[in-house]
Amino acid sequence: MTEKTVEKHNFDTDAKKILHLMIHSLYSNKEIFLRELISNASDATDKLRFKALSNDELYENDVNLRVRLSVDKEAGTLTIEDNGIGMSRDEVIDNLGTIAKSGTTDFFKQLSNDQSKDNQLIGQFGVGFYSSFIVADKVSVITRLAGADKSEAVLWESTGEGEYSIEGIEKESRGTVVTLHLRDEDREFLDDWRLREVIRKYSDHIGIPVEVLTTKCDEEGKKTDHDKWEKINKAQAIWIRSKSDITDVEYQEFYKHLSHDFVDPLLWSHNRVEGKNDYTSLLYIPSKAPWNMFNRDHKHGLKLYVQRVFIMDDASQFIPNYLRFIRGLIDSNDLPLNVSRELLQDNKVTQTLRNACTKRVLTMLERLANSNAEKYQIFWKEFGSVLKEGPAEDLSNRTNIASLLRFSSTNCDDSEQTISLADYVSRMKKEQDKIYFLTADSYQAAKTSPHLEQFKAKGIEVILMYERIDEWLMSYLLEFESKKFQAISKADLDLSKFEDDREKEKREDTEKAFESVVERTKAYLGERVKDVRTTLKLSETPAIVVTDGLDMGTQMAKLLAASGQQAPEVKYIFEINPEHVLVKKMSEEADEAIFGRWVEILFGQAMLAERGSLENPSQYLISVNQLLAKG
Repeated sequence: MTEKTVEKHNFDTDAKKILHLMIHSLYSNKEIFLRELISNASDATDKLRFKALSNDELYENDVNLRVRLSVDKEAGTLTIEDNGIGMSRDEVIDNLGTIAKSGTTDFFKQLSNDQSKDNQLIGQFGVGFYSSFIVADKVSVITRLAGADKSEAVLWESTGEGEYSIEGIEKESRGTVVTLHLRDEDREFLDDWRLREVIRKYSDHIGIPVEVLTTKCDEEGKKTDHDKWEKINKAQAIWIRSKSDITDVEYQEFYKHLSHDFVDPLLWSHNRVEGKNDYTSLLYIPSKAPWNMFNRDHKHGLKLYVQRVFIMDDASQFIPNYLRFIRGLIDSNDLPLNVSRELLQDNKVTQTLRNACTKRVLTMLERLANSNAEKYQIFWKEFGSVLKEGPAEDLSNRTNIASLLRFSSTNCDDSEQTISLADYVSRMKKEQDKIYFLTADSYQAAKTSPHLEQFKAKGIEVILMYERIDEWLMSYLLEFESKKFQAISKADLDLSKFEDDREKEKREDTEKAFESVVERTKAYLGERVKDVRTTLKLSETPAIVVTDGLDMGTQMAKLLAASGQQAPEVKYIFEINPEHVLVKKMSEEADEAIFGRWVEILFGQAMLAERGSLENPSQYLISVNQLLAKG
């Protein structure tokens, strides 16, 4: 036989950091390593079952799928073996030689000095296999891909110190064998009772047998029978069992098996439908958002089963993108076993299941919002920004989604987004027929915006929006409960219905008295603005800028620019407050050059308040310095 070559490879820097975190007890609960390895083995058998639909030779005359655990107390090893799909050499390097293929830098940015928080975060990162190093100082993996020659097996080994070795070997049977060389302080996992306890706790729901090699002894400790494999778990798919027979703990552990999350889900829904379409869905809403929720490589969390046979991960066809945080599965009796992603796209059953799952999730959230506001806030803080994508993506459910949205408002003293649109409408003034809102770069910028001055004076609540997606959201969210939305930074804002006759008369008189000042200001600014006019909606601010009703707003322009798109130039309308001392001083200035300096300063202030930046800062500073020198 040809001598096999052992190859040495190094983990990358980020991978070494993760291994170091695990080895030094990042996880407070060590036993979860076994749950992760059994889950991986179960996934491997699912994939074999699916591949064998089109090629039953992959079974290699062994159709009884299983996971087996055995120990060698003298050697101090625990072995987890499956007869699933196995791996090729390239797959071993890809799956075991690389930790979480992308985004490790982003992950480390989120780490803190709080071990409990980091524990949850690394669970979301998805590095289940590497939890082996919590209890082992060496891990060996022997694997052969189903259908491959016995000489194509691979041995992977690592001590978790930053490198691993790969060697070609022979293996008679398909599947994977993981052997853990346990540390002395973790040899409790060599005890039969401890393995049984962990399996029943975490893996009772696994749909294939999880077996432990047992030895029968008499009272004197002598063997009375041959070693045999004993099934420990129920080995029945949890979703086909009656809901009344499943405990909350079982639902929670199955979620962790599916998602490789280490935190209990926030809530779940188990639903079986019989009739025109027969299917079962088990949908979970996580408690924590995955670290890569907004990354392009983020995958949906639904698994597709057909007649209890696993078909695919990342079944994105069954859930809209704005609900991509959902985890769980769908088991359909109406789809063909050989269904592909391409066939799913145009399948009527797919669309039916997608609509049903979407409504199911929205109903879950509605019930949560109505029954437990505190728990709903947990959801909103984690996934609210994603849900805001819904009105643009899902027109048929726009009203339902709108009722689930939460915002801050001038009715609150902090940035917490706790106000629903229904809350706002219930507090609207009798004569009010619009929902007023303001978008800004931050909560502080929104809260202190000069656009709010007249609303504060009149006691009218304004919704404050300060997330990047909000401007985009409001271009699709046009009304709620027959009340249209009105951006208070738009020129078409009309609050005349809140004015009495005296205020209306004062406004008209002021416009006439300042006609010449307006014309002089227009002449100075020229093409830099769309228009100039007076306003009485300000109390403490001399001037603001607004955009025309149909023109793109400031925040939308920033959003497009941030995404690398070419945004059209925003032409503002310049509004001056004739009652402010600076505007009065400007209006009294006869020297056109000095008048222009005043216009430059007031316009610059307004642009800073609206955009946070100036196109020509030096021009603004020259005007400030000239007036200061003159004074």
